[in-house]
Amino acid sequence: MTPSPHRLVNPESLAPAVGFSHAMVAAPGRTVYLGGQTAHDSEGKLQGETLVDQFDATLANVVRTLDAAGARQEHLVSLHIFVTDAAAYRSSLAQIGESYRRHLGRHFPAMALFEVRGLFDPDARVEVTGVAVIPPT
Repeated sequence: MTPSPHRLVNPESLAPAVGFSHAMVAAPGRTVYLGGQTAHDSEGKLQGETLVDQFDATLANVVRTLDAAGARQEHLVSLHIFVTDAAAYRSSLAQIGESYRRHLGRHFPAMALFEVRGLFDPDARVEVTGVAVIPPT
C-alpha cells in the first residue's frame, strides 16, 4: 500500500493511538464522503451473521466504494464505525483487526466507534461511514 499523503497527529500527551489516529491533517485534494456502508451485497442481501463476518463484508464495500470514487484506502482521513454491540466488537478485536488490515492495510485514519440501538436493516450489526481526500495528481 502507498503511504498516506495525509499527516497523522498523535500527541504524546494523549493515550497511545492503537489501531486509529487521534487526528489527521488532510492534504489538499478532492473530498469523498462515504455514505453508510454495510455488509449488503450487490443484490441487497446481508452477508454474514456475526459482527466479524459483517465487518469484513462492510470493509470490502468501503474499498469498492472508494475505488468507484477514484480513491484508495490510504486516502481515508476519517472513519466512523457504528455497531449494535460494542462488547462483541471489543471481544472480537483480533479478528476485526485481521479484517481491517486485509482491506485497509496499516492505514489508521481518525476513527470513532459508536454503539447504536439499531441500524436501518434490523439484522445489520455494523455500518461504516468515512471521509477520504484524494490528493491532486
